[in-house]
Amino acid sequence: MRFQEDSIDCVDFILKKDEVLTVILGGGKGTRLLPLTEKRSKPAVSFGGKYRLIDIPISNSLNSGFEKIFVLTQFNSYSLNRHVHRTYASNSIHQKSFVEIIAAEQTVSSVNWFEGTADAVRKVLPYIREQLPKYVLILSGDQLYNMDLADFMQNHLIDPETEISVACNAVPEDQVYGLGIVQTGVGGFIQEFIEKPQDLSQVESCRQADGKYLANMGIYIFNTRTLIEVLEDQSMTDFGKEILPKAIREKKVKAYNYDGYWEDIGTIRAFYDANLMLTDDIPKFNLYLEKTPFYTRARSLPPTKINNAIVNRALISEGTILDHCEIHRSVIGVRQFIARGSKIYDSVIMGLNHYGGFDRKSGKIPNGIGQDCEIRNAIVDKDCAIGTGVKLLNRNQYTEYEDEFVRIRDGIIVVPRHTKIPDGYEI
Repeated sequence: MRFQEDSIDCVDFILKKDEVLTVILGGGKGTRLLPLTEKRSKPAVSFGGKYRLIDIPISNSLNSGFEKIFVLTQFNSYSLNRHVHRTYASNSIHQKSFVEIIAAEQTVSSVNWFEGTADAVRKVLPYIREQLPKYVLILSGDQLYNMDLADFMQNHLIDPETEISVACNAVPEDQVYGLGIVQTGVGGFIQEFIEKPQDLSQVESCRQADGKYLANMGIYIFNTRTLIEVLEDQSMTDFGKEILPKAIREKKVKAYNYDGYWEDIGTIRAFYDANLMLTDDIPKFNLYLEKTPFYTRARSLPPTKINNAIVNRALISEGTILDHCEIHRSVIGVRQFIARGSKIYDSVIMGLNHYGGFDRKSGKIPNGIGQDCEIRNAIVDKDCAIGTGVKLLNRNQYTEYEDEFVRIRDGIIVVPRHTKIPDGYEI
């Protein structure tokens, strides 16, 4: 599997890339992203019209020259497993390259499922050992960033004493409460690690000159020997909460300051904002960089068809049909159909797995967005059927609300997957 020529300048480092194994954590239950995660894991959620969140870390690893990848899955994993298999299973050229799924399993040595980030890696150590890696690169399956992981690895190798590297991103003080905050010393080695501080006084010593704080991105490099050592204590199940605070007292743990865009997709608001950010003139997370493309499943879909539609600041995915409608600052997924007279504002309309029928004489609501609908500040999940004259506006400005057709989270209307909204419904 070869997606791109080597982008690593250091010859000595090129020889070591086969000694790197990438392990991508498939995520937990993702309860804060409900209802999008009711029937799928968080990394399997659609993003940007045509991608899945899992495509981001896999693409970062492949673009950086690290082509031996394990994806660890557990909760609601069917959709994620199927996508990874369909997209990345081909391996006919480079036999040493692979993207493989390792699902949680009960074994003779353990009858429990993955109980945390560190526990997940601990339980797959036998498979890691089989690959004989010198370094293990650990990524999260549900974050947005475009990082040269080869540069991260080079930073790890500069000082031969380094045993663990932690990728960090500078964040403002209003974001420190949900993250692990680090303080660095000479040579960039981490002196202090505070996981999800309760108040700013706990991290006052970590404040940088610009008022920001270095936060753990959940992206790590371990020397394999070190990884095995820190996972020996079976009681420690999480890297951020337990492994790293102990490791900085016993090991050489180095911070790598990544100054690009990074977003941990943890809530409906974060997911919504990240999608609409893609419609900016120059988005912080840019899908249009030729040297670092994001890969996803190849679909044999027809071109987008636009029939007398108004489209302004939007991403329109392939196979979409826009018929005498208006799209403003929105993301439209694959195969989506938006009928005459409908208006979409500031919304994420995910795609369809099947076009379905457009004949309303059948009495069935066809897939897609029906005629004369108005949708604002909403997320419409995949394979929904929206009837004629539906108004999704949140007129009462609910922050939280729920009925049989929609749920409102963080003030954003969410239409769960496979929902059929009848003609004339309004909120």
